[in-house]
Amino acid sequence: MFEKYSADNPVNKKRMTVAFAFGRVSHVIASFFGSGLLRPGPGTWGTLAGWVVWVLLTPWITPLMGWSLVALTFVIGAWASQQTSDDLGVPDHGSVVIDEVFAIWAVLLTVPATLEWQIASFVAFRVFDIVKLPPASWCDRHLKNGWGIMIDDALAALYAVAVLALAQHYLV
Repeated sequence: MFEKYSADNPVNKKRMTVAFAFGRVSHVIASFFGSGLLRPGPGTWGTLAGWVVWVLLTPWITPLMGWSLVALTFVIGAWASQQTSDDLGVPDHGSVVIDEVFAIWAVLLTVPATLEWQIASFVAFRVFDIVKLPPASWCDRHLKNGWGIMIDDALAALYAVAVLALAQHYLV
């Protein structure tokens, strides 16, 4: 389950540099403005960066605009992830974090806009993204392209949304 995070994994032996991350538009998007360069846990940093941007955007967007942004980020993220993976020569590099950004935005759209629910969203999504319950684990192992990078996080987001919906039902 945690092989992806092992130091022996070839994916973890090639670092994305700042120059690479800002060298092409696709790299900027895939690394979410360089947040994927932060260590340890670039996926967690990417999720945090996505959360911060979401909090800054939400006063100016409607739910429909939010869902449109999520869908657009999914499609552009798949393209940027594929381009960046090809340029790095590494499928699903840890510094590619646009998948976490799109996913946390989707989760945040489903909960009340309070700090408590946002923290719960962050934690729930990170747990499901790391654990990768089926079918996310299958997608992570077998879909080695931009769509696969995005889809396994979409599934982690769905698990988080389900748990948070149950929590809202029983706690609110």
